[in-house]
Amino acid sequence: MPHPIMFADDDPVLAKVRAIALDFPDSFEKVSHGRPAFFVSKMFAMYGGSVKPETRGGDYLQYPRSIMVKVDESDRRALQADSRFFYPAYLGPAGWLGLDFSATKKVDWAEVRELVDASFRMVAPKKVVRRLDEA
Repeated sequence: MPHPIMFADDDPVLAKVRAIALDFPDSFEKVSHGRPAFFVSKMFAMYGGSVKPETRGGDYLQYPRSIMVKVDESDRRALQADSRFFYPAYLGPAGWLGLDFSATKKVDWAEVRELVDASFRMVAPKKVVRRLDEA
């Protein structure tokens, strides 16, 4: 059974995330688990996320306007101390965090780009990262 679509294609926040993510070399988008996901050889960003319920059988807490990215262990503690970040279901144990855009009045798009850039560099092939650095 396929996952339901959990985004609106005309979402202006998604449009900004797309513009950032698809600006990286060899990046492409596909829907994964009902959400827009951005890949190079592996996934480096996903729009939207959720948190597992604290009680078994409870509903997942949804963050529809958010971005999930892979983060370096050296940055994890500082990011998790920021209330805008959440530990996403399923991807959290693999080194991912989510940034909830609705937790702030104004999204810092330069910060989003930095987070996406760092995530991209963690998963992209070395030759693609070299091309990024040369550009």
